[in-house]
Amino acid sequence: MKSSETFAIVGAGLAGARAAETLREEGFDGRLVLLGAERERPYERPPLSKDYLRGESPREKAYVHAGGFYGEHGIELRTLTPATAIDTVGREVLLDAGERLRFDRLLIATGAEPRRLRVPGSELDGVLYLRDLEDADAIAERIARGEKLVVIGGGWIGAELAASAREKGLDVTILERASLPLERVLGPELGRIYRDLHLEHGVDLRSCTALGGFEGDGAVERVRTADGSAIDCGFVVVGIGVAPRTALAEAAGIEVDNGIVVDERLETSVPGIFAAGDVANAWNPFYARRIRVEHWANARNQGPAAAKGMLGQDVGYDRLPYFYSDQYDIGMEYSGHPSSWDEVVFRGDPANRQFIAFWLEAGRVVAGMNVNVWEVTDAIQALIRSRERVDRARLRDPDVALADLAARPALREPGRSRSKGSPRELVRQGATVAKRLVGARLGKGDPTPISELASGEARVLTVDGQRLAVYKDEQGATRAVSAVCTHMGCIVDWNGAERTWDCACHGSRFETDGTVIQGPAKKPLERKLPLPGNQPPAAA
Repeated sequence: MKSSETFAIVGAGLAGARAAETLREEGFDGRLVLLGAERERPYERPPLSKDYLRGESPREKAYVHAGGFYGEHGIELRTLTPATAIDTVGREVLLDAGERLRFDRLLIATGAEPRRLRVPGSELDGVLYLRDLEDADAIAERIARGEKLVVIGGGWIGAELAASAREKGLDVTILERASLPLERVLGPELGRIYRDLHLEHGVDLRSCTALGGFEGDGAVERVRTADGSAIDCGFVVVGIGVAPRTALAEAAGIEVDNGIVVDERLETSVPGIFAAGDVANAWNPFYARRIRVEHWANARNQGPAAAKGMLGQDVGYDRLPYFYSDQYDIGMEYSGHPSSWDEVVFRGDPANRQFIAFWLEAGRVVAGMNVNVWEVTDAIQALIRSRERVDRARLRDPDVALADLAARPALREPGRSRSKGSPRELVRQGATVAKRLVGARLGKGDPTPISELASGEARVLTVDGQRLAVYKDEQGATRAVSAVCTHMGCIVDWNGAERTWDCACHGSRFETDGTVIQGPAKKPLERKLPLPGNQPPAAA
């Protein structure tokens, strides 16, 4: 029997879209409404400062789902429909046109918004911020003009945007109040590495420099620093952090403290109302405290967790924070959320930009970051979760597998990072990668006919001499893409937990339609259509 309940999601970003998808996958067959303030259907934000901004990936690649997904799954996606209030007593969401939407369960996934500057000239044309697709389009247009850029703030957004602009040939200046870029998050050891990276690529990096204001006749023409220096420019991008969008929750009487306060199940102080993504300050069982994380992986994973909570499943959210960044030819992944540390230990050579950094407190690993080294995130997270003291000499030694450093290997959590498979250290990658490449390319494929795949099943098959990654969804429609990873030619494997194609060699992850979810691969898997059985069965 079809449910008579209505579930509403306020916020049509990554967390909201993933929650809606999960609700349908978990069997909810009632009314499902996804409300978004923007014109666009749900999309992911990481490409906005990277490949999309540089014009290297199409707009379509940024979207969470294909255009027909929401209608096909009975999800009422309502764009340009901001919520104006939440009535927690009447269980209604008020919309800007005066409409009232009744709900039985509600998810708030309103995300965050850029912090705005309040300095002289901040209203001038050409002083831009980067948060949504329209912002990225406006910045890309300025980049195409070749105008000189000044970036205010040397955090992740500022650093990634500066790298993209330099790759497009622009003159770029970064103004950073701290002594080093990214110092607040990574500390001085890693901050110096990123400082040197940007200097080597020609960025004019001005550390320990406070902003005075902007000057120009209607449009920004120069940036004035607090000490009176002037920097000529064609446009400015401000990246000084974001603030959670909590106004709806506050007005509704929902508890707010650096975000919407939620428990382990992502439920707010009002029963039946949940929050996920950038806006949620969630209780984390591992850290025994609430943390709010403003990164892609958190939104991608909290959305499904909140959906299961809305369905009454006793599933807590206990993932360690994880994020990644790509600047120039440097890719990195970071795991952990330490409030303090007393030393940083390196495995590999930072000078070669191929290493792992470990943050230690009292001899225990509290965070780890792999730079141009892949397939190690699971092992790093196992070390963090073990809370065990580590032998620093063995931690530094690339010949000692990270998985062997934690005495309790059961703490390892497969399927939670960029890559799937054994957590073999790849600092010394040459022989290992070569062996995998040969095995991946020359091994015998699965000759099973596509027609024999069951609904919901995925396999790498050999079809007409080609290795294809084939997935048959619950409706019987078949999606087939090349099984050859576009990074270095390894063969991808199916990750059933995440329903993705993963490259075990270097950690790339792809959607079933071949779209890149995580690098280092930048190009999607080639789609292979048409194929037998690609149409869903006809309706009875």
